[in-house]
Amino acid sequence: MKSVKLVAIVLSSAGLLFLGACSSGGNQASTSTSSPAASASASPESVASSSSAAHEKEHSAGGRKGQVVEVGAYHVELVPEKEAGNTHMDVFLQKGDTHEPVTDASVMAQVKTPDGSQKTVDLKYDKEGKHYTAIVPSAAVGEYQVAVLSDIKGEKVNARFSFKQ
Repeated sequence: MKSVKLVAIVLSSAGLLFLGACSSGGNQASTSTSSPAASASASPESVASSSSAAHEKEHSAGGRKGQVVEVGAYHVELVPEKEAGNTHMDVFLQKGDTHEPVTDASVMAQVKTPDGSQKTVDLKYDKEGKHYTAIVPSAAVGEYQVAVLSDIKGEKVNARFSFKQ
């Protein structure tokens, strides 16, 4: 149990450092939910970009208009929405070309809000909606940076997103 907590702390710390480095690097795309850009990482050290709007529309299922990142065999989609003084986040974590939902992952998000505060939230699986969900206690206007950190039976699947509200 201690090793799981240690891994979570290390991943959280690495993710926060990673978010900070990207925000000061000036090379991350600023986007809105209507024209998303996102990047993915199989580990905190490697990052690939995915900013093709056609690619994202093609892979966003159900007309959600979310931001999509393909990480190896996995499809990660973030759909953020403003909700009663908070930000509601839905994360669709799917595997393979058929986009089968991954139901048994450990998923958390590290969020840097427009006011500069950083929050870590655990996402819970919603069986009915076939996705992970969380509420971020912030309704600040501006750009949000999100690192979604997933552990699927010991395999790390991480994706980074940026959106404006």
